[in-house]
Amino acid sequence: MVNNVIEWLGFDRVAFFGSDLAIPTIAGINTWRHMGYTALLIFAGLQMIPPSVYEAAAIDGASEWRTFWRVTLPLLRPVMALVMVLSVIGSFQVFDTIAVTTSGGPINATRVIYFYIYDLAFNRFNFGYAAALSSVLFVLLAGIAYVQLRLSRAGESDLRGS
Repeated sequence: MVNNVIEWLGFDRVAFFGSDLAIPTIAGINTWRHMGYTALLIFAGLQMIPPSVYEAAAIDGASEWRTFWRVTLPLLRPVMALVMVLSVIGSFQVFDTIAVTTSGGPINATRVIYFYIYDLAFNRFNFGYAAALSSVLFVLLAGIAYVQLRLSRAGESDLRGS
């Protein structure tokens, strides 16, 4: 569909799943695919902020811009930390998109770790090595998630007394 629009505008068709654009195209597909879930989480976080905080900011004379940076964003820290961790973990889990679109090609340009583990286990029947890689990947992702949650102070909220 995008290539039809590009052709209609008078340009040449683009090989989105060619070797140069394959990974950015898959990243775009996954971004689009998960945008609704992310927006829903952020919307739920916004709903949790009490209106009295905004009223207090307005009484203090804060502009909308300042209210966003000094009130809304700090109060969304736990939700934003969750979204960040889920996004990073989700960025590693692109097996389904790659299996459906490119199967690791062209010339292994989209061969990610999950697809490699699948190939080891179910095409090469090397289950032991695939299980070991899966375990290492689990430990790596758990470590990344832990560091992200600690650095973003995800367990803390700037909302006190409510």
